[in-house]
Amino acid sequence: MDLLSIIWDVNPVALSLGPLEIRWYGVIYALGFFIAINIIGKTFQRDGAPEEWLDKVFVYFILAVIVGSRLGHVFFYDWAYYSQHPAEIFMIWRGGLASHGGAAAMVLTAWLLTKYMTKVSFFWLTDRVFVGSAFVACLIRIGNLMNSEIYGEPTDLPWGFIFVRGDINNTIPCHPTQLYEASAYLLVFFLLYWMYWRKDAGKYNGLITGVGFLGIFISRQIIEMIKNPQSDFEVEMTFNMGQWLSVPFIIFGAILVVRALVKGPVVYNLPAPKPQKAKK
Repeated sequence: MDLLSIIWDVNPVALSLGPLEIRWYGVIYALGFFIAINIIGKTFQRDGAPEEWLDKVFVYFILAVIVGSRLGHVFFYDWAYYSQHPAEIFMIWRGGLASHGGAAAMVLTAWLLTKYMTKVSFFWLTDRVFVGSAFVACLIRIGNLMNSEIYGEPTDLPWGFIFVRGDINNTIPCHPTQLYEASAYLLVFFLLYWMYWRKDAGKYNGLITGVGFLGIFISRQIIEMIKNPQSDFEVEMTFNMGQWLSVPFIIFGAILVVRALVKGPVVYNLPAPKPQKAKK
């Protein structure tokens, strides 16, 4: 055993109350949503958006991420199993979420909210939501670390982790790819935050969304190269499922960046806030 490696034997359960278990993954996931909605709320406030929009964005995007991530895992990574055990599709507490499915569900939700709520611009909403979402992506990977899952191949680098509770190569140092991704996504978050607050990039329709997709999914594409396979069918693949699913988001992101820069800044006509009722 390499004395320079890091022994990772963290209990994924934060608190046990009889049969009820509260896992670190869920706690960190919830914390990410709480921080993200506050960040998004600040952008809404700055742009003068109606206050009632934020509550709907919070509720619908949480549902979209959870449902979309679950369905993404079921259909893209483990359909052979779930097609034979359909009742287990709803057992989210057993694990199994795919970020690509969550991202696709967020895009669909943003379109629906644009059509039926904001009625301004699809990218007005996605640009502001993405600033907070990049931070959630970072914390989700920290949650994966606490679960000792989605880690990389063996390595002789001094920061290799021995994932004692892992399900593969759990006696030798492996790449802590959860930390690699978390660091990359944190940098993307800082970049988007800086773009919105310091460079007024929110005026460029789709620019923040495009940069966000490029930053998140190019990072994912690279880091996937040293990850262990997430499903049996990936063993023989040159590109794994995560890499294939990242390609459309990278192309979409590049198109959005070029489109936003060519079109230049736009003016959004947001509805006037509803008058507050006088307190008695």
